[in-house]
This record gives sequence, C-alpha cells and structure tokens, in this order.
Amino acid sequence: MWQDLVFLVGSILSIVFLAPTLRDKTAQIPLGSSMPSMTIGSIYTITYATMGMRFSALGSAGVAIMWSLIVCYRSPGPHDGPVNIPVFLKDLSRQGRRLLQETETDNEQPGPGHQSAD
Repeated sequence: MWQDLVFLVGSILSIVFLAPTLRDKTAQIPLGSSMPSMTIGSIYTITYATMGMRFSALGSAGVAIMWSLIVCYRSPGPHDGPVNIPVFLKDLSRQGRRLLQETETDNEQPGPGHQSAD
C-alpha cells in the first residue's frame, strides 16, 4: 500500500527535523509541547501497527522515540531523564485542580450587575 510509504517518509522527515533539537544542549522545549507530541506518536505507532501498516508504525515509533528523548533531555526544568514524565503529570494535575477551584469560585460569586434580593 503506497500510503504506508508516504507516512514513513513523513515520519523520517520529522525525525530529521527533530535531530537538531536533540543535538542542541541549550534547547529548551516545554513539556507542554513535547509530552503531547510523544503521546500522539505512540498512539499513531499502535494504530498503524493494528492496521497492518508496518512501515508507518516503524516511522511513528521513531518519531515517538525522538519526542521521548526531547522530553527527557531538552525540557527547561531542573530534572533530566525519564523523571520529567511524572513531573509533568503532577504539574498537569495541579493545574487541573487549580482550574477547577477557580471555576467553582467564579460560579459562587455574583456577576457584575447582580443585585441581591435583600
């Protein structure tokens, strides 16, 4: 199937374009960008594999690996390595709780122009 090869070529190009980021020790890619890209690459790998598109799956696995390395070694935080993954998830959870609290607080306060029935 020719589409399998087209997806492989696209993945190879992505890997080539991501390589300079890995080589640049000063590069700082936020986890908010790199973690979703790593996750999507992993999901694509599984999806292509289940469709029998071996070349696409291989290419997507390469892209997912590149993003995984960026997550581990090119994030701006104080940590290096796979520890960045739980750090990101913890921060994401904290942001989600904060957003929920803000939403609850906003719902409790009367809006502008609201007059009390008293």
